[in-house]
Amino acid sequence: MGNYKTEQKDGYILYVNQNGPALGSADGKILEKDGFVFRDLAGCGELLPYEDWRLDAKERAQDLASRLSVEEIAGLMMYSPHQMVPALPGGVFGGTYEGKDYQPGVTKDDALTDQQQAFLSKDHIRHVLAVVYKDTEVAAKWNNRMQAFVEKQGFGIPVSIATDPRHGAGKSGAEYKSGSADVSKWPEGLGIAASFDTDLCRKFGEVIAKEYRALGITTALSPQVDIATEPRWMRFEDTFGSSPELVTAMSKAYCDGLQTTKGEGNGADSGWGKESVAAMAKHWRGGGPCEAGRDAHYAFGKFAVYPGGKFETHLKPFLEGAFALEGPTGTVASIMPYYTVSYGVDTKDGKNVGNSYSHYIINDLLREKYGYEGVVCTDWGITQDPAPVMDSFGSRCYGVEDLTEGERHLLAIENGVDQFGGNCKVEPVLEAYRLGCEKYGETAMRARMERSAVRLLLNLFRCGLFENPYLDVEESKRTVGCDAFRKAGYEAQLKSIVLLKNKRGDGSVLPISGRKKVYVPKRFIKAQKNFFRGMDSDKEVIEASRESVAPWFDWAETPKEADFGLVFIESPLSDGYSGEEAEAGGNGYLPISLQYRPYKADAARKESIAGGDIRESFTNRSYAGKTGTAANERDLDIVLETKKAMGDKPVIVCIRMHKPTVLAEFEPYADAIIVDFGVQRSAVYDILCGKAEPSGRLPIQLPKDMETVERHCEDAPLDMESYVDGEGHVYGFGYGMNWEGVIAGDALSGVR
Repeated sequence: MGNYKTEQKDGYILYVNQNGPALGSADGKILEKDGFVFRDLAGCGELLPYEDWRLDAKERAQDLASRLSVEEIAGLMMYSPHQMVPALPGGVFGGTYEGKDYQPGVTKDDALTDQQQAFLSKDHIRHVLAVVYKDTEVAAKWNNRMQAFVEKQGFGIPVSIATDPRHGAGKSGAEYKSGSADVSKWPEGLGIAASFDTDLCRKFGEVIAKEYRALGITTALSPQVDIATEPRWMRFEDTFGSSPELVTAMSKAYCDGLQTTKGEGNGADSGWGKESVAAMAKHWRGGGPCEAGRDAHYAFGKFAVYPGGKFETHLKPFLEGAFALEGPTGTVASIMPYYTVSYGVDTKDGKNVGNSYSHYIINDLLREKYGYEGVVCTDWGITQDPAPVMDSFGSRCYGVEDLTEGERHLLAIENGVDQFGGNCKVEPVLEAYRLGCEKYGETAMRARMERSAVRLLLNLFRCGLFENPYLDVEESKRTVGCDAFRKAGYEAQLKSIVLLKNKRGDGSVLPISGRKKVYVPKRFIKAQKNFFRGMDSDKEVIEASRESVAPWFDWAETPKEADFGLVFIESPLSDGYSGEEAEAGGNGYLPISLQYRPYKADAARKESIAGGDIRESFTNRSYAGKTGTAANERDLDIVLETKKAMGDKPVIVCIRMHKPTVLAEFEPYADAIIVDFGVQRSAVYDILCGKAEPSGRLPIQLPKDMETVERHCEDAPLDMESYVDGEGHVYGFGYGMNWEGVIAGDALSGVR
């Protein structure tokens, strides 16, 4: 008997070495050597180097990679599509169970779908993207069931579960977000940045790492380190703002908090351990400078442009942030290039192709010039054939539409890409291998595939998955969303709120003292295109109720009986492309507006910087002279109507700001304005009542008008003229107020 003890857990056995790691095994296959216990993952009865936890992670990864078949390596090089747990019928990402749809009360919530079992066994996938979990218990049990399933296969390679950000307290339509009802709630990226507190950001990383590991998650598809230089971009709110210095500092702090296991590791693996989550910083070389704000999820938004000559500026958060961590893990584990075509920047080959297909951007710059040796994973769904119409969700094989899927995979691999997001079929990767063998020879191609396998396996070893990929379900339930984490997230929400205006006559409106009656109007949003390019119907939005405000205020049904009006609005919801306009003979391109009233783009470029697509007979994507509209134009109306109805009583506007907004339309009619970058309503109410004092500052600029937006350079940070309110306050970077007035001093002075 070695120096270890065993504990029977729910579905697995835990082997606890006296002077070594605890090991989890569902099938009980272990080895004893030198007084220690090891997992017999290969099932050969002999301790292989990759099974020996005493060796460093890279040595183990190299040993295992050398043993894998090409098919197994190809499986490692794929990331699954989005997984729902359980997979409910009728959803965007479905699945079946023994050939049938999920049946409540019959199907186990934590069961593996038929599709999951197929891609884990047949396609050898070991990187799985989880989107929505029913709850923590289901997440933990699903993890354990999946790990037991793969433990019996081949070399027993565990599954690394990944997630998009799931801790945001505000809901966003900018990208399909992950969800779990149990995790602590924090502001969106802009809200973290608005605190100008890197220690808070590091704490954020530490907390979500603990909650992720308790859910079985070991890879975070974050942080989004793009510098938000283009204010119309739909993914603006997930960034750390528009300042290269602020984004760099926050990126570094976040990655350190996420990846570091305190008190563990030595030598090459220092800092990595059972509390670590591998970060995937995105998006290499910066997704922010998209022309006219159109996003590259869609072919009509595929071009990133650099009219200000600031291409190098967008490297700073990587080179001085994610690649230069102060913590012991040293550098971010993975990088995701964006979908975009970085137009005109390839000075070597002159090719305008998606970033992952650019030899210049991936090989020459990322791999060779900057020496990055971590995992490079494409954004999701770049290798499939293009859809026949522009106004669609897919079609991201930009610039390589004429290649086959196998050829696209080979091109990316040649560039230095290791992994393909959203792919669950091994055949195209095997076709790439076959083509590579014809081109370079089998020895060279095998070596190239092994290089990717080592990089991919390294993160699994570093996070301790080869020792114990299983979860104690009860411990997970105690960890996720515990009181301490919820409190930390709520405090961060309070620190993220920005007070822009607080003026009524000769005094201030806020904080509100005593028990007051509040009137909150309903909102209305017109039908609009959603993230998947389907059509959402008109909808009425009820922002508050008698019950929800009761801890803070009394409820007023009408403005007449209220003491003050509280108007909740959000940034203008505007779309930059119309398939209907294209079908009617136009080019389809429309202005994305940051104002509420219809906006005519007279100051827009007459000729777009970039253009060209296999489905278009033109290259000029200009929308000059066209009019853009906001689906939530009524937001402006309810401010004006509430102001009129309230008479001489104060009106407070709370704007949920997804992106910079032109405030000139309503600022004069608001007595107080606060900016919410994704917080719970209770945080807003606590600020209004003075239970907390506002301390957030703008990590962005708010533009004077749409003309200054049109005239700015998409790649240039903070180059717009900012709005000036009636008191002469400039709503620029670093501006914010507390109860005493404008917060003084350089906002970046404490950022490190």
